[in-house]
Amino acid sequence: MKQSCRLPAEWEAQSGVMLTWPHEQSDWAPLLAHVEPVFVRTAREISRREGVLIVCRDEVLRRHVLQQLGEAGACLDRIDCRIAPSNDSWARDHGPITVLDNDGAAHLLDFTFNGWGGKYPAELDNAITGKLARQGAFGDTPCQHINRVLEGGSIDSDGQGRILTTEACLLSPKRNPQLGKPEIEQALREYLGAHHILWLKHGTLAGDDTDGHIDTLARFCDPHTIAYTHCDDPADSHYTELQAMQTELQALRDTDGQPYRLLPLPLPAAQLNADGERLPATYANFLIINGAVLVPTYDDPQDPIALQRLQTCFPGRDIIAIDARALIEQFGSLHCMTMQLPKGVLTDCG
Repeated sequence: MKQSCRLPAEWEAQSGVMLTWPHEQSDWAPLLAHVEPVFVRTAREISRREGVLIVCRDEVLRRHVLQQLGEAGACLDRIDCRIAPSNDSWARDHGPITVLDNDGAAHLLDFTFNGWGGKYPAELDNAITGKLARQGAFGDTPCQHINRVLEGGSIDSDGQGRILTTEACLLSPKRNPQLGKPEIEQALREYLGAHHILWLKHGTLAGDDTDGHIDTLARFCDPHTIAYTHCDDPADSHYTELQAMQTELQALRDTDGQPYRLLPLPLPAAQLNADGERLPATYANFLIINGAVLVPTYDDPQDPIALQRLQTCFPGRDIIAIDARALIEQFGSLHCMTMQLPKGVLTDCG
């Protein structure tokens, strides 16, 4: 994308959301019975407001998914199931990143996905966006492959040229080893129309295997507000890093040169897997869609507090809780499993 463009904010009008369905030949195999209802619930809520583009590994799974969604009361006329093999289900990171040109037309950017720095197999996931484009899933929207590694969960946009991100992820030597910080900034300016890159040096969650994706830590709610993961318990292992991140956020300035309104989201109590490992439970991994915000919850006393605080940021939208305990078993949450597609991208499902 060489011409002038911008990365829209998530709260701008959408045509739909992309999901890649879990299946028995992925790491989800032992957890399918627990995680599939999360996908069904999420797809149903989205379909009531906009389109849903679902990637299914084969025709058998496609039929199964449509049956499950029909029984759950999803709006099937807004759902487009496409077939493409997949390694995993984190559409945020293997799906297309959409920018808008000066005329408001959408352009899909198919960045390279290498399994979060080579941690996991990713060759099938890396090919999904190209396959969907060739199938016509995005209509006439142009799709450009870019030989740079960039995951959607590693960046957040205010829609006005500011990109929020973390040094730990974007400067990881396992992603773009030939590029230093100046070259990464230049790429964000060139491809995403970034005017200001707001870098965070601090912030991490136990169990996170993305090297610090921003969508687990801090998110724009509007051009002047950032919701962020907050820890006020000195006995918690997250305390030092998240306090340092809070200090960094307090020093940032918005497009008007003013400090951001900062909205602390509580940290859920430690959730452990069968091996005793702490999982990356965070309320910052919410998804904004047309008319609603889907918020991951964890059967935790902090759930209603997080929901109420996010309602203050999105007074005109429904706040919908989605139980995400099954998702974090594979170290991701609600935003990680979705990729929004701005208005004009999808034409066949809503």
